[in-house]
Amino acid sequence: MKYSRVYIESVGYELAPIVVTSTELENRLKPMYDALHIPLGQLEALTGIRERRWWKPNTRISAGAIAAAKKALRERDISPADIGAVVYAGVCREHFEPATACQVASALGIQGDVAVYDTSNACLGVLNGVLDIANRIELGQIRAGLVVACESSREINEIMIQQMLDKPTMENFTKSLATLTGGSGAAAVLLTDGSFTPARRPRLLGGVNLAEPQHHTLCRWGIMSEDPENHVPYMQTDAVAVMKYGVKLGKRTWDAFSKELDLTTDRIDKVICHQVGEAHQKLILQTIGLSAEKDFSSYEFLGNMGTVSLPVTAAIAKERDFLLPGDIVGFLGIGSGLNCLMLGIQW
Repeated sequence: MKYSRVYIESVGYELAPIVVTSTELENRLKPMYDALHIPLGQLEALTGIRERRWWKPNTRISAGAIAAAKKALRERDISPADIGAVVYAGVCREHFEPATACQVASALGIQGDVAVYDTSNACLGVLNGVLDIANRIELGQIRAGLVVACESSREINEIMIQQMLDKPTMENFTKSLATLTGGSGAAAVLLTDGSFTPARRPRLLGGVNLAEPQHHTLCRWGIMSEDPENHVPYMQTDAVAVMKYGVKLGKRTWDAFSKELDLTTDRIDKVICHQVGEAHQKLILQTIGLSAEKDFSSYEFLGNMGTVSLPVTAAIAKERDFLLPGDIVGFLGIGSGLNCLMLGIQW
């Protein structure tokens, strides 16, 4: 897929206020570590994640998305009346219905001739939302659209810590480790047809997505249904298999992406990957043949914030002058399922 008239006007983000270190989480798990003879420090050693963020208790999911969206609109001084679509793309959402996008649109004063809906695809949700908006802009249906998301790891982290303490087995430790890498934050991506201001902004060149849904059981977040009177959230990840098959899918997607946009590794100036952890980051870059100097990471201090990890990392990279005007940038996304989506942007 290729685009000729889609621009990324701005990326607004909101970081959760409470910093939680890996050491803090492991101190809470000390009884399990002692029982299994696991030395403290394994969480950071295995993932490279020193800390992550949590929202304050009872923070509404829509609140983070609204705050990020207001920042995105304010950065380019684009009116809510100009927005033709609002897509909420987070894994975490306010209700089963209505769409969380409705609460966000209402808070922003967006109504009338506008599409307002949710979309969900694990950690790829925001990138999928970007494509939805891009298609509407490319077809001339709208001039501008917003993709928003907010993720919260606090609740599932608390639940998993208790489950690990209640059942201190090595199997439970292994399946739960990835859950403890989760972080919290919100992001909003504002896309337009470029007609609002003459200012320079990144242009979306195109992208490619590939899927291997036969691996849909490798990472699951849901509700235990064995006891209909006591629905308990759970999250389980086969981290080794996710990395093995995810990196293979990433390589196939990269090859198709390079061919579609005629972008060799030499022509790519920078990349922003989905923030999983140190081992995954190193392996995917090595596999597709990209130097680590071209990558900007945030997992060390923000963890894996799901759908918002990549856009927040891109926004921080821009603030720190890592992404420069004229750079050809690759957004490399992967989500459980397994799905892989890569976008090319001329910054």
